Amino acid sequence: MAESEECCSTQVINGDGSFNDEGIDRFVKEIKLAECGLSYAVVSIMGPQSSGKSTLLNHLFHTNFREMDAFMGRSQTTKGIWIAKCAGLEPCTLVMDLEGTDGRERGEDDTAFEKQSALFALAVSDIVLINMWCHDIGREQAANKPLLKTVFQVMMRLFSPRKTTLMFVIRDKTRTPLEHLEPVLREDIRKIWDSVPKPEAQMETSLSEFFNVEVVALSSYEGKEELFKEQVANLRQRFFHSIAPGGIAGDRRGAVPASGFSFSAQHIWKVIKENKDLDLPAHKVMVATVRCEEIASEKYTSFTSNENWHSLEEAVKSGPVACFGKKLNSILYTSLSEYDAEATYFDEGVRSAKRKHLEEKLLQIVQPAYQSMLGHLRIETLENFKEAFDKALKGDEGFSVAARKCIETYMASFDAGYADAAVELANWDSSKIRDKLRHDINDHVASVRAAKLSELTSSYEAKLNEALSGPVEALLDGANKETWPLIRKLLQRETESILSGLSTVLSGFDMDEQTQKKTLTSLANHARGVVEGKAKEEAGRVLIRMKDRFSTLFNHDSDSMPRVWTGKEDVRSISKTAHSAALKLLSVMAAIRLDDNVDNIENTLCSALLDTKGIASVAKWGSTTSDPLASSTWDKVPPNKILITPVQCKILWRQYRAETEYCVTQAISAQEANKRSNNWLPPPWAIVALIILGFNEFLTLLRNPLYVGIIFIGYLMLKALWVQLDISGEFSHGVLPGIISLSTKFIPTIMSLLKKLAEEGQAAANNNPQSTNASASKSLPNTTSPSLTASSTVTSSANGTKEE
Repeated sequence: MAESEECCSTQVINGDGSFNDEGIDRFVKEIKLAECGLSYAVVSIMGPQSSGKSTLLNHLFHTNFREMDAFMGRSQTTKGIWIAKCAGLEPCTLVMDLEGTDGRERGEDDTAFEKQSALFALAVSDIVLINMWCHDIGREQAANKPLLKTVFQVMMRLFSPRKTTLMFVIRDKTRTPLEHLEPVLREDIRKIWDSVPKPEAQMETSLSEFFNVEVVALSSYEGKEELFKEQVANLRQRFFHSIAPGGIAGDRRGAVPASGFSFSAQHIWKVIKENKDLDLPAHKVMVATVRCEEIASEKYTSFTSNENWHSLEEAVKSGPVACFGKKLNSILYTSLSEYDAEATYFDEGVRSAKRKHLEEKLLQIVQPAYQSMLGHLRIETLENFKEAFDKALKGDEGFSVAARKCIETYMASFDAGYADAAVELANWDSSKIRDKLRHDINDHVASVRAAKLSELTSSYEAKLNEALSGPVEALLDGANKETWPLIRKLLQRETESILSGLSTVLSGFDMDEQTQKKTLTSLANHARGVVEGKAKEEAGRVLIRMKDRFSTLFNHDSDSMPRVWTGKEDVRSISKTAHSAALKLLSVMAAIRLDDNVDNIENTLCSALLDTKGIASVAKWGSTTSDPLASSTWDKVPPNKILITPVQCKILWRQYRAETEYCVTQAISAQEANKRSNNWLPPPWAIVALIILGFNEFLTLLRNPLYVGIIFIGYLMLKALWVQLDISGEFSHGVLPGIISLSTKFIPTIMSLLKKLAEEGQAAANNNPQSTNASASKSLPNTTSPSLTASSTVTSSANGTKEE
């Protein structure tokens, strides 16, 4: 049953000449012909009607073609062309049973189908069996000579021969030996070949270029059935490995791959039906073109629906994928290897062209994912570089060394990632992405370098500010003739120290000499600017500095102790010295002297402001033509170095004198007040007169001690008032101011003293009344006790009031 199914025959072309495309496609699928590649053979048979063709095929190839029933009469059995797969033969062998020629049913004039079927058999078959009766050898029509002549003529116009094997099967062999029959048959075939018109290029072409001729003879099937079967079995052995080298069709050419057999056969029949000459090479290319396009289209569709590809495509959208190139190459090679496996037997040129086209289409699909992968790789490499570069800068390595190492490391990392993502089939130029990465890295390095240099410069500028601002301010505050030389030395020392440190650090940035020099020059200019800025700042406060200088020298002695104006000091000389020091400070602050240039600012100021004769002369005549300060510039001083112009110095000096004049006036007044306070005793003659004239009063006091107590109490009261009112202090500012001040304070002070005395007395009475009475009873023996108590109370009250 299995063999019957395997050998099931299918009609390829019906009796009307219609090609059974659905049937042949189904037949090809059932026998799995597409899996054979080029390892298959096609055998066909032609010959007169009722010559036993189907019977021969069934016995020779174990097929099941329909055979003629001799008891039903001799008639047409096979209509059209049938095909079946041989059973038990290697390689896969297909057998086509053609409708017999010279049939009664089609008539004597209807030979078109015979010619068409013969051409079809020659076009698709590797081996063509020509079935003929032994007694027809030497005849014209019965031996199919006209048909062979037509076939040969058409085959001569083919572009290139298929090298078909023609096997003449002589049926019902007679007693005539085959050695005698075969030469006759070959001679007839040669004559037919020679009589066929040939193109000029093939005039000398022999029959062997197009055909292999084989001749076999078989005994009668009806008369010698056993011998017939034995001979057929022997003949069957020749069809094993028929297309192998040395086989009966071992030198065939132009075979169509098994997967294209159905389409090829259909196209050949269409060309034959349209009465066109066959062009097998063009047909071969056409079949290869159609089938390879179909296979390529199938593989393209299969690739686009491949889940592995979709997963890879989705994954690469969100970030880089490890082994991207390996995975993608595997998917691509799988699709292309499947194409190669199915198209391997088709025309090489067509196969390669279609494969190339399939590659281009597949690469066109995967290129966006590949570009996305490189984009992610570039971004990831850039971010990793930034992170590593920041860490490297925190170490001990210099900037340039860290940058160079990081660039080399991460460009190599990108190259490795690029190699990992490479699509082997593509020749894409990714240098632009690499150049973009290198450009981004260089931009980042440049920005970090600029930031680091800015930070570094700011740091060293801050160091200069710290090193210069305070000392320069202190030097300007104590301005003297050595101020600017000291500032110049300070500036030079600190600048050289800072620039040396900066130069050492800059060597790690791999800067060119010009840029480094420019940076150092900028920092040196900044140092100079710090000094100039501080000088301008101090120049704005010069008036305050002058007054402080005057106050310090005028109000303090050489030991820096506060000066007490006793009247012995030379106020004029002291004030002149203080004014001279203030003017010295003004001359120092008038201009910036960071260069060694010599100027005459101090002399000019002294002659104009301290020379009383010159000042008096100007005041007298009212002329400013000879005034050295009537100018906006200093002689020998550049305008950009002037801090205070001569005019401004004159204005400042006038303001300074006005604000310091009060101090001088106060000193003079203090001296006068001191002198008056030291002369409070009367003259000696007055003292002698008082003693002489007051002798009687003195005796009276001695006789009556109570007066002494009253006087003492009065003295204490006056002493308390003196302390409370600070009479000496009030009169130190002058007599009139002292009198006015005492007049406003006298009454409140008296009232305050009386109130305190009353409070003290009340408190003593409340605390010890018995003691009070006892004291009263003993008042006569101890007369001075109340006086002493009252004196103490008044004095303490006065002192307390003063402290308050």
